[in-house]
Amino acid sequence: MLAYVIRRVFQSIFVLLMVGLVAFSMFRFVGDPVENLLGQERTQADIERVRDQLGLNDSFPVQYVKFLGNAVQGNFGISYRQGRQVSEIIAERAPATLELAGVSAFFAVVLGVGLGVFTAIRRDGFMANIIMTTSLIGVSLPTFLIGILLIYVFAVELGWLPSFGRGETVKIGWWSTGFLTESGLKAIILPAITLGLYQMTLIMRLVRAEMLEVLRTDYIKFARARGLSKRAINFGHALKNTLVPVITVTGLQIGSIIAFAIITETVFQWPGVGLLFINAIQFVDIPVMAAYLMLISVMFVLINLIVDLLYFVIDPRLSADASTRGH
Repeated sequence: MLAYVIRRVFQSIFVLLMVGLVAFSMFRFVGDPVENLLGQERTQADIERVRDQLGLNDSFPVQYVKFLGNAVQGNFGISYRQGRQVSEIIAERAPATLELAGVSAFFAVVLGVGLGVFTAIRRDGFMANIIMTTSLIGVSLPTFLIGILLIYVFAVELGWLPSFGRGETVKIGWWSTGFLTESGLKAIILPAITLGLYQMTLIMRLVRAEMLEVLRTDYIKFARARGLSKRAINFGHALKNTLVPVITVTGLQIGSIIAFAIITETVFQWPGVGLLFINAIQFVDIPVMAAYLMLISVMFVLINLIVDLLYFVIDPRLSADASTRGH
């Protein structure tokens, strides 16, 4: 297993280096930072001074290595728009995005797995058919349209929940949370449902399909013949063998929740990193764009690495194969 882990770690590092190259290339090929930093009254001496300060006169490899070294330390430079450290700006916005992504992921995984198991066990039941039919909404409708519909129903018509913003927040050290206030809890409901609905329906339909496939296998029939209870068969045998492909998709979907929070944050004006990225595109704030790209890639790589390692826990056949290759 150690060789497997080392191989996966090196693959992850290679992916991050490639993403870092793409992020760094934006500094060279998406506008001139000197043009953005200096006003119309600039002189040639001012341009040369700023280029020297930013290290733009160095060769491409030297600039790339410096960029990676600074990125590892959490230093992504100065925002062209706000004139502040990008790391400080992201640290202010990260709690909002992480809380939204956490609630959405919890909603997607818990309901997705639970409803998937339910619709597989009661596949011919009335409620199962209603759930499967309703789930088509989450799969077919785009995220922004789901958000607008939820705002119209629950904010405009019923007036139960706020339509934008994060509500009142409380500072705990550097972290700002909305979980400790009533308005904060209300504000996160609609964005979390909007962001997690597609992932929830995808996980639910996958769990149902895999569960039905497993329930048809010979060892499940043998377990029934032995007189095991339905609970032991469904959860002790069938569900466990369903989880291997489900973990793969779930890991990717949790990563996409963070990456595609951009749309949800824009619809609900949620003050997170995704909305910051949209504003950075509008103002060509390249350091913020590069930092966002790097952070999202790190999250994806870490999630995929965790998913790969979970295979050894869920499926013992992988450990056996690894041991066989080792001998």
